[in-house]
Amino acid sequence: MVVEAQSAVPLPPPQTPNSEAAPSASALELRTRIALAVVLAIMTFALYYPVIHHPFSNYDDGEYVVQNDRIHRGVNWTTARWALTSIEHANWHPVTWLSHALDWQLFGPLAGGHHFTSQLLHVLNVTLLFLFLTGVTRSKARSLVVAALFALHPINVESVAWIAERKNVLCTFFFLLALLAYARYARRPNIRRYLLVALLFALGLASKPMVVTFPFVLLLLDYWPLRRIEGWSQPSADFPAQQFSAGKLLVEKLPLIALSAADSLITLIAQHKAEAIRTAAKFPLHLRIENAIFSTATYLWKVIWPARLAVLYPYPGGGVAAWRLLTAAVVLIGISAWAWRLRARHSYLIVGWLWFLGMLVPVIGLIQVGDQGMADRYAYLPLVGIFLGVGWGIFDLLENMGKQWRWIAGVVGAVVLAILAGLSRRQIGFWQTNFDLWVHTAAVTQNNVSAYDVAGSELLLRAMNKGLNYSGEAQVYFQKALEINPNDSEALMNTGGDLQAHGKFAEALQKYKLALQHVDDNFLKAQILSDIGSAYEQMGDFATAREYYHQGLLVSPSPDNTSFIGYARTFTDEKIASLAVTLAKRPTAKGYFQMGRLQDAGGYTSAAKISYQRAIELDPSLQAARVALDRDSKSKR
Repeated sequence: MVVEAQSAVPLPPPQTPNSEAAPSASALELRTRIALAVVLAIMTFALYYPVIHHPFSNYDDGEYVVQNDRIHRGVNWTTARWALTSIEHANWHPVTWLSHALDWQLFGPLAGGHHFTSQLLHVLNVTLLFLFLTGVTRSKARSLVVAALFALHPINVESVAWIAERKNVLCTFFFLLALLAYARYARRPNIRRYLLVALLFALGLASKPMVVTFPFVLLLLDYWPLRRIEGWSQPSADFPAQQFSAGKLLVEKLPLIALSAADSLITLIAQHKAEAIRTAAKFPLHLRIENAIFSTATYLWKVIWPARLAVLYPYPGGGVAAWRLLTAAVVLIGISAWAWRLRARHSYLIVGWLWFLGMLVPVIGLIQVGDQGMADRYAYLPLVGIFLGVGWGIFDLLENMGKQWRWIAGVVGAVVLAILAGLSRRQIGFWQTNFDLWVHTAAVTQNNVSAYDVAGSELLLRAMNKGLNYSGEAQVYFQKALEINPNDSEALMNTGGDLQAHGKFAEALQKYKLALQHVDDNFLKAQILSDIGSAYEQMGDFATAREYYHQGLLVSPSPDNTSFIGYARTFTDEKIASLAVTLAKRPTAKGYFQMGRLQDAGGYTSAAKISYQRAIELDPSLQAARVALDRDSKSKR
C-alpha cells in the first residue's frame, strides 16, 4: 500500500544537463517580496522628501538637540555614560540620545541631516512591517495594503517630521526588528534566538518606553497568525511552528514582562523627577477616564477622516460633553463585541483591535503626563493593529465578489491611498516653518492657548532677528490667548514685555506680577522674575532689580537663565548712574572714559561710543579713549 501510494505521486520530468531550470516557487516569492518592499521604500521616501529642507522646530528640538551641549559632543564614552544615566525630559531613552549625538557628529547644526535620519527610519519601519507580515502570513497583497496605509497615512507625519520625536520612529524600528526575530524564534525555539528577541526589545525600550506592551503583542501573535497556542486552533499552514499550552507561552514571556516592568518603573521615576506627571487635583481620575475613552474613539475617527491634525490638542479641562462620551463608549464597546464574535472565523479582527487598544494603554492618559489631551504621535504604533484589520478585512470581503468588483475595489483602493498621500504631503508642509505649524494648530483646535502663545513668540523672535524690539502682530496672538485664559502666564509675560519696550514700566510690572501668580513652570517663572528685574533696572531701581534677579537664580540656576547677566549688570548700571550724576556736575575726559568702559561692560556699546567721543572732545590727547572707540567701531563692522 505504501509503495502504491508513493508510485501514484507524479514525478517531475527529468532535466537534461543543458536544460534551463525554472526558478523555485520560494525563490520567486522571495524576489517578489523584495521587489514590493523596494517599491514601498521608494514611495515612502518620495512622500517625505520635503522634510529634509525643514528647519528645527521650536517645540523641544532646541532642548533635545540644538541647545544640548551633551549631544554636541558626538558619540563617545562620556556621551554614552550620560545617556545611560540621564532621565532628562521625563524619559529614560539612552539609545535616542545616542542617535541624536550621532546625527550632530555627522551633520552638526544642519537640520536636514537630522530630518533625513527620521525619514530613513520611517522608510525602514514600513519595509520591516511588510516583511514581517509577509513572512508570517505569506499574503503579499494584504501585507502590502497594511504597510502602504502605515506609510502614507497623515496621522504619522508628526512622528517623522518632528526631530524631537525621533524616539517614536526609533523605538518602532527596534520593535519591528524584535517581531522579525520572534518569528524566527517561533519557527525553531532556542535560547540564542530568544536572547536576540530580548536584546532588540531592550533597545526599543531604551529608545522610548511606549513599547512596554511588546510581550502582550507577542501573545496576540501567538494566537494569530502564528497559531502557537495548543488547543485554540490548528497549526498554521503558512507558518509551521510547534504549538504549546497557553500557560507555557505566558511563562515564555515572563523575562520580557520583567523588562517592561523595570522600564516602567524607571519612566515613572523620571517623570516624577521632571514634574511631568500632572496632579490629581488638576486632572482628577474621572476626567482622565473620560478623556481616555474619547481619545481612543477620536484616533479611530482620524484614521477614517484624517482632517484637523495638530501638533498639540488641548486637554478638555471641563470634561467631555456627555453625548460625545456616550457615542465614543458605544463605538468602542460595539467594535469590541463585533471583533470578539468573529474571532473564530476572522481572528485578525480581535488581534488587530487588541493590538490597537493595548498599545494605547501607556499613552492614553490614565497617568497624565503633560497637558495634551491626545497626540498624533501616540497612534504611530497602535494604528498598525487597525491597518491590519482593514487590510485583511478588505480581501475577505472581495473573496465572495466577482472579478469586475475586485477591479473596482482595486481602483478605489489606489485612489484612497493617493488621497492619503496628498493629505500627508499637505500636513508635511505645515512643518516648513514654526509659525505655520502653530498657526495651523490654533486654527484646527479649539481654545488652544499654547498654540497662540507659541505663534506670538515666534513672531517676536522674527522681529528681534530683524532688529526690531517687538511686533504688534505678535500681540494679536497673545491677546487671543488671554481671551481664552486671562491668567495665561506666558501671554501676560509677553504682553508685559511689549509694554516695557514702549516705556510703560508700571503697566508692564502689573502684567508680570499677575503672570507670576499663575505660572507653574520653573523655567517660565525664572524668565518672568528676570523680566521684572529688567523693568526695575530700566527704572533705575537697581536694588529691587537685583532682588528679582536673585529670585530668578534661585528658581532656575541654569546657565540659560537671563537672571545671571541681569544680576551682574545691575552693579555696573548702579555705577554708571552714580557716575552720570558726577559728570553732570563736573564733566572730565577721564570720567567719560570710565563711563565708556562701564557701558562696554554692561553691553551698552552705542552709549559707550558716545562717552568715548565726549572724552576725546574734552581731552584730544587721551589715547586710551581713541583706542577704545576704534575697537568698538571695528566690532560693529
